[in-house]
Amino acid sequence: MRASRIRGGFLRALDRLLHTGAHPATPDAHAVDQLSPLLQVLRRLRRLGPKSPSAVAIRQRFHADMADFRVGFEIGDSQDLSIPTDHGTLAARLYRPRSPTRQAPLTVFFHGGGFVMGDLDTHDDACRLLCEGSGMPVLAVAYRLAPEAPFPAAVDDALASAHWALKQRDALGVTGLALGGDSAGANLAAVTAARLAQEGQPVVAQLLLYPGTDLSRSWPSHAQYGDGYFLDRTERDTFYGAYLGDVRAHATDWRVSPMLSNVPRGMAPALIVTGGHDMLTDEGQAYAQHLMRAHIPVQRLHFPRLGHAFINLASVHRESRAAVAQIAREWRALALTSPRN
Repeated sequence: MRASRIRGGFLRALDRLLHTGAHPATPDAHAVDQLSPLLQVLRRLRRLGPKSPSAVAIRQRFHADMADFRVGFEIGDSQDLSIPTDHGTLAARLYRPRSPTRQAPLTVFFHGGGFVMGDLDTHDDACRLLCEGSGMPVLAVAYRLAPEAPFPAAVDDALASAHWALKQRDALGVTGLALGGDSAGANLAAVTAARLAQEGQPVVAQLLLYPGTDLSRSWPSHAQYGDGYFLDRTERDTFYGAYLGDVRAHATDWRVSPMLSNVPRGMAPALIVTGGHDMLTDEGQAYAQHLMRAHIPVQRLHFPRLGHAFINLASVHRESRAAVAQIAREWRALALTSPRN
């Protein structure tokens, strides 16, 4: 009990620090970087480099550090599952809200982490908030990670898990399939939505949180927010090096850069979320325009005072938590009003 009180007091103190100090009159992501112990942890991970032989140790440290900030927001129920694929079994976690919405789709969610880090636990709080806030079930999927499982392993796993969820709709008690993810996971969600549309498979909607959509070129936000912020260019290059090996050979593959895709007919409507202090913000905005030019319905949410990976700060930062709550409400509205649901 005493340890729980100490931890709770620490989180409340950190929340106050972030809330009162992270947002001066002119928002400055460097101030956020300096104030947050969590971001300092991630800066240490950045210096180690996920391409090194200690990639597994890096993941373990990231998992342990994120556990210190994990709250375990209350929901109706969670259940660990296994998804069979041609390449082995994927771990997954099903979340159900306390007051479930009838006739709701299942959101299959892919975590971020540069295709190198992240797992079910690092994004547990975010998935709980999305589930409870939307009133809809969420299925988080732990796809294979690089460098041990390079491209296209994650892409194949994302598609396989979506196929499995579609077949399990009746057993899971859902009306259809929706796709979501953050950062690298949003990339996988976008690619999977396109692949399912090509197959003629029904997808209710797609939720793309600060997605990486174009590795083939440089965008203005890369230069503006690509040095010293939460996600920087060096870190992204390292992640993609681990994921792709020969980056140049794969950068124009639409499964890596969905901005370069020919948007298939029947693509699911999208809610695309970006943060103001994020080197990927231009890619998210451009991908929204890419879909709209193909006459795909798109809704946009932009949080100018937040940076990359803000959903992982929801347990300790009130503004990030409020943003996730708003995302959940908008996601519910889009999914439930989709003609595909």
